[in-house]
Amino acid sequence: PISEITATARKVSQESLHERIALEGPDDELRRLADTFDAMLVRLETAFDRQAAFVRNASHELRTPLSVIRTETDVALADEADDPEALRSSLAAVRKAGERSERLVDALLTLAQVDRGDHRWNEVDLARLVRKLSDEADLDGLRLELALAPRATVLGDAELLRTMVANVIDNAVRHNTTDGWIEIRADSAGESVRLEISNSGAGITVEEAASLTEPFRRLAAARTGDGLGLGLSIAASVAQAHGGELTIDPLDQGGLRVSIHLPATPVSRDR
Repeated sequence: PISEITATARKVSQESLHERIALEGPDDELRRLADTFDAMLVRLETAFDRQAAFVRNASHELRTPLSVIRTETDVALADEADDPEALRSSLAAVRKAGERSERLVDALLTLAQVDRGDHRWNEVDLARLVRKLSDEADLDGLRLELALAPRATVLGDAELLRTMVANVIDNAVRHNTTDGWIEIRADSAGESVRLEISNSGAGITVEEAASLTEPFRRLAAARTGDGLGLGLSIAASVAQAHGGELTIDPLDQGGLRVSIHLPATPVSRDR
């Protein structure tokens, strides 16, 4: 059995993570060791598959605006008539594509930052943060209702938590209906802080709602703006990095409720 475990371990690489020991025999220490090794390979294979899919999607998302920039540049350079209006139109398209690329790169850098282990942890009042961000947000005529506790304090990276809340509010604004509404609740109960952001919108299934934390996941065209499909993925990663959880549930009348639960007390971390 030890030889089988050793042989499989030697064969495993990024290209052969499907290998398994699948050791048969009595339920002894070697069998449990082999099963643990197989379980580790399953986790590694899943992680590599997700990473590969993420890289493919990120490459595609970056390639789209770059193709626009190249096409518009070629059109402008080929314009022998030197039409000022055509040139301005091409430059506007180039600028828009460049801005999208910049936003995408910033979002990818934020995702990378979440995985770092050198965050500066401070007390952050989520209720106060929500009030500030909701005041700054362009609600585009949507009705906003706030139900915020006097304090809802967590321990974490202030900038990442700000990004988390801002992304969820932005998603609620983008994927809404004309004359729709947004409700935000924040409260603290014992050692837990709960933040809920609900919004009107199109009806979706439970499975579709759960998939919205996957990078580059889009279910429908946004009502406003040009989303990247990374906002909720970043928010979920930030919540997880702070020892919490983000869940998404569809509402019966249409729209979503994004719930974030975070510990209100320090989380044991390796610094």
